[in-house]
Amino acid sequence: MQPVLQLTNVSVSFETPYGEVEAVRDVSWSLNPGEVLAIVGESGCGKTVMVQSIMKLLPKNSKLKQGEIVVDGQDITHYKERKMRKLRANAFSMVFQDPMSSLNPTIPIGKQMVEAIKKHHKISTDEAKKRAKKLMRMVEIDDVEERFHLQPHFFSGGMRQRCVLAMALASEPKVIFADEPTTALDVTVQAKILKLIRELKEKTGVSFVFISHDLGVVAGVADRVAIMYAGKIVEQGPVDDIFYEPAHPYTKGLLRSMPRVDAESYERLIPIEGTPVDMLNPPEGCPFAPRCEHCMKICLKKMPPYVEVGEKHRSACWLRVQ
Repeated sequence: MQPVLQLTNVSVSFETPYGEVEAVRDVSWSLNPGEVLAIVGESGCGKTVMVQSIMKLLPKNSKLKQGEIVVDGQDITHYKERKMRKLRANAFSMVFQDPMSSLNPTIPIGKQMVEAIKKHHKISTDEAKKRAKKLMRMVEIDDVEERFHLQPHFFSGGMRQRCVLAMALASEPKVIFADEPTTALDVTVQAKILKLIRELKEKTGVSFVFISHDLGVVAGVADRVAIMYAGKIVEQGPVDDIFYEPAHPYTKGLLRSMPRVDAESYERLIPIEGTPVDMLNPPEGCPFAPRCEHCMKICLKKMPPYVEVGEKHRSACWLRVQ
């Protein structure tokens, strides 16, 4: 099976008045058709920059230092803006954390969806309206005939996110990037949106790259998980392996700091001690070494290689190197 999207040794940096910031460092992963890949890590670890580098939506002070980005077998690394605009229109869609950043507050939802559909498909307005209503029903919006004519402020946060998901599907993309799409929603609405993403994957075959800082959120939606820290992927593998057999100390720390339903009342959450590394001066060795309870001398001096710890499960940690 050919991956729909593949990154190989991608590094992205920013030129700032204080020096070069290495935001993404030597990142490699692939995404298969109809798969949900979750990228998990704390704020500032490079998750969003990585996605923006794929879509070539980075600011002018950024630079793709090395690596290869392949979409459906085509290397897009050196695509110019004109080619990228066409690719963004047909292959990619984006769902952001705040749906109101994607919606015009003054225009009815239906009209916005019709505009999005007509942008991607040469069809009549009536045909676009039918397709828009079909998409709204697909994302489980009730009373479509009435809500089609309402502005976004008449919708709840969860309903607005459903509308944005419907608009993301309008171009029939190969990949939807979901950047923390449930963070601003309460827990019950979160669960409904995650269930909807799973159902959309099954119905349409679209692939998702799901960005989150919360391992608990991705547990029920992802097929595979990549754990990111200080611009590097430190562990990746099938979702069950990451949760039940974590190999990297950072992954274990994230799991220990996550609330559990089955925890006893006296059990306390264990935070990860220390602070994230300074990306202006990243460490020579493992980026997690200064915060790691198992840190050895070699960890501070040399970045560990990726080691296979299970089927399609690998980790970059000296503890796993034989």
